[in-house]
Amino acid sequence: MMFGIGELSRATGCPIETIRYYEKLSLLNTPPRTGGGHRLYNESHQKRLGFILKARGLGFNLDKTRKLLSLAENNEKSCSEALQLVENNLATVNEKLAELQAIKDSLLVMAKSCQCCCPSAKAPDCTIVDALFTPATNSKGCSC
Repeated sequence: MMFGIGELSRATGCPIETIRYYEKLSLLNTPPRTGGGHRLYNESHQKRLGFILKARGLGFNLDKTRKLLSLAENNEKSCSEALQLVENNLATVNEKLAELQAIKDSLLVMAKSCQCCCPSAKAPDCTIVDALFTPATNSKGCSC
């Protein structure tokens, strides 16, 4: 069964521009065209695009996604290569989580400081504004 780019987009939730971009990068195989120049996709294209989208959704960059696709198509490659890519990506995700936790902690401190020290103050006198103007190591707040 063959279908157009709009149908592929609707079936996968992938924007048409992104489908074209993946084709340009050779992540997605170039489909045949009709006499009028319209792309004709098949289930293989849809399956591959689904793979790409899932890999991207799991945080793999384009290069790593390309490597995963290569592993999927090569019977000579070992599963350990895929595992290494996943473990590296997991380490990156854990680093990002730690960064986000530090941001969350800082925002909670700023909110608590404002709630207990200056709930009725004018914005320029707010501890939040002060904290944003103060270098991170010298940040002052109130002790409540």
